[in-house]
Amino acid sequence: MLKYIFLTFLIIVFVPQVRRFVFWLLIGRKIIDAQKKAEAHFNSQQSKEGEIKVKYNPADARSKRDEGGEYIDYKEIKD
Repeated sequence: MLKYIFLTFLIIVFVPQVRRFVFWLLIGRKIIDAQKKAEAHFNSQQSKEGEIKVKYNPADARSKRDEGGEYIDYKEIKD
C-alpha cells in the first residue's frame, strides 16, 4: 500500500503533464468558475454605448444650492 502511494507521489511530482492535470482537478476549476462569475458581474455593471446614467443625490443638491450673490454682467470681447 505504501509502495503505491509513494509511486503516485513520484509520478505527480516529476511528470509535468500529470502535475498540471492534478492541479486543474483540485484548484483549476474553482479558479475558472470564479473568473467567469467576476466577468459576468463586470459585464452587467458596464453601460451600453450611448447610454447615460445620472446619479442624483438630493442631499448634495440642497447643500450646493446657490443662495444668491452678486450678478456679473457678461461682456463679449472681440479681437
